[in-house]
Amino acid sequence: MLETIDWPDRLYDVLKAQRIAQVGYVPDAGHARLIARCKADPEIRDVVLTTEEEGIALAAGAWLGHRRSALLMQSSGVGNCINMLSLIRVCRFPLVMLVTMRGEWAEFNPWQVPMGAIVQPSLKLADVQVYRADTPDDLIETAEAACDLAFAGELAVAVLISQRLIGRKQWVK
Repeated sequence: MLETIDWPDRLYDVLKAQRIAQVGYVPDAGHARLIARCKADPEIRDVVLTTEEEGIALAAGAWLGHRRSALLMQSSGVGNCINMLSLIRVCRFPLVMLVTMRGEWAEFNPWQVPMGAIVQPSLKLADVQVYRADTPDDLIETAEAACDLAFAGELAVAVLISQRLIGRKQWVK
């Protein structure tokens, strides 16, 4: 069984094996270790976004430049992307989204609950294939399958990384 703390490093290995050359993200504690690994890698261009929907355009540009990309975000950012997801539907290019979930198990912030509850149905309505990883053991295989489907089929695919997998967040006073 994968250790919970190990999953970001294993997920980074998946991105490398999938030849991801660019990662866009809005800083997120759930992705902190993965972001740090990508930032330290001279073969991966890391791009800090001001809002998540910019990552969809970034992924389109990467694909037009013959590069693979991934978009890292928190579930609250999915709501920002809904309109921009039409770009994928019309232009058919691959998009891999790794989404850390909020508003689930052990959530301390009630503002995260509404969007967390509708992430999966919202993405499905926008023609995104959605997979969910609830344990460290299934995350790596799920991420590999998502990348394979996205790049082979030029589809949008999201992997929802459950809040239980990420771990309990603590409010710091």
